[in-house]
Amino acid sequence: MENAGASDLWLFIEPYGEDYWLKPGEVFAVAPEAAGIEVCFSIAVCQEGIKVWLYEDGDPTKVVLEYTVTDADGKRLECGHQGPPKPAGSGATEPG
Repeated sequence: MENAGASDLWLFIEPYGEDYWLKPGEVFAVAPEAAGIEVCFSIAVCQEGIKVWLYEDGDPTKVVLEYTVTDADGKRLECGHQGPPKPAGSGATEPG
């Protein structure tokens, strides 16, 4: 995935609802964790960003549950990467 736009792009990966944020010009790779799996992607573009499902052999009953998201340097990224700050009152604890 490449963000060719001028603003941050939200990448949402199902079925766990993990989110990643791409800055303009950034490239992320989404791949199955297990080697040798033939994966097809179902991608939906919405106003908020891009939603992705990974399916083994293109079979929608075989959802790939173990995957990695890496940046252009191959560094593994964690859910919430570069996400916006939590809004006040969201239940997130503040340091202090």
